[in-house]
Amino acid sequence: MSSAITIRPANAADADAIAGFNVALTLESENVRLDEAVVKAGVRAALADASLAFYLIAEADGAPVGHLTVTCEWLDWRDGWIWWVQSVYVKAGYRRRGIYRRLYGRLQEMAAQQGNVRYMRLHVMGNNTVAKQTYESLGMAQSEYDLYQANL
Repeated sequence: MSSAITIRPANAADADAIAGFNVALTLESENVRLDEAVVKAGVRAALADASLAFYLIAEADGAPVGHLTVTCEWLDWRDGWIWWVQSVYVKAGYRRRGIYRRLYGRLQEMAAQQGNVRYMRLHVMGNNTVAKQTYESLGMAQSEYDLYQANL
């Protein structure tokens, strides 16, 4: 494994890797097996329309080894955006090497360049203590909000 990790925006050629990462992420974190065809369609839709989501790719030796997905929510009362980190995945052999830190750092740079991103938020499974420790080490804190959901 090379130690050279690059962070870049995703492109259409990354669709299968991102979909595979999302399927693996959900199986690992929630013990839920997603329909890969549905996930691929969703990823392709977002790659074709940046208003749906955007992705950052962590790459080693010319191949994706992780990713971060962001969706945007407009806050009229803050005249700015919330960037929601929807999914984060790093392949098992590349974990604990600072890849998420690099992905998140690049996202912070992008938010600063845009100038009107007010918050970066994410959801995390309640029992995922490793992820929580990682997010806290990067300056994130648990929100005062609870999450409610209706399955449709």
